Amino acid sequence: MRKMIDIDFGSSRYNELVELRYKILLEPLGLKFLDSFRDKEAGYLHIGCVEQLDDKLVGGLILAPVDNEIIRLMQVAVDTVYQGEGVGRELVKYAENRAREAGYSQIVMHAMLSVVAFYEKIGYRAEGDTFEEQGITFMKMKKDL
Repeated sequence: MRKMIDIDFGSSRYNELVELRYKILLEPLGLKFLDSFRDKEAGYLHIGCVEQLDDKLVGGLILAPVDNEIIRLMQVAVDTVYQGEGVGRELVKYAENRAREAGYSQIVMHAMLSVVAFYEKIGYRAEGDTFEEQGITFMKMKKDL
């Protein structure tokens, strides 16, 4: 059994989420997590998925406000042991509900090409052309809430 939780910036659970994001998203690409980014994350909503049996953080993501209408979904990471079990889908659905509750009408993201099909299946639509950042190809995607 798993549960979705809000994670307080700067907490020990937040540090676990940073580690998970690094391990899943950055390390395989040879990128480093820069501590200078932490300050930017203070105003973001951090969401985690916890395995209730052992209180292990198995996934997480960030919601970053763009303006009063739009929020950005970022850094969706699921522990490799739990990939393919619906954790990512549960996280995104929870994040969409939290964004809707907070009054946002649209969610946007930059999705790596390898996950575009996943997001399309859950209602996101690609917008514009692909683009590159730090050698990684992305697609802008969005969904009305």
